[in-house]
Amino acid sequence: MEIKVIKVTDKGQISLPIGFRDSLNIKQGDDLIVTKNKDILILKKINNDDFSDLLKHSEKVANKLWNNKEDEVWNNV
Repeated sequence: MEIKVIKVTDKGQISLPIGFRDSLNIKQGDDLIVTKNKDILILKKINNDDFSDLLKHSEKVANKLWNNKEDEVWNNV
């Protein structure tokens, strides 16, 4: 585990140490997820596959909601 101390600017911005950026292949324009649990912040680089399971699940839920036969009654109003 690597630990570095970084400072927060007056605009709330931080700079990631170059060693962290290089080892995680973080480039300008990449998206990161930030999560908070009590006093802990976690940054994670978003990879293309990170949300594939969530997307599959959300598609199932959306289909269940939108393809609901009970709601077809509104088509005749």
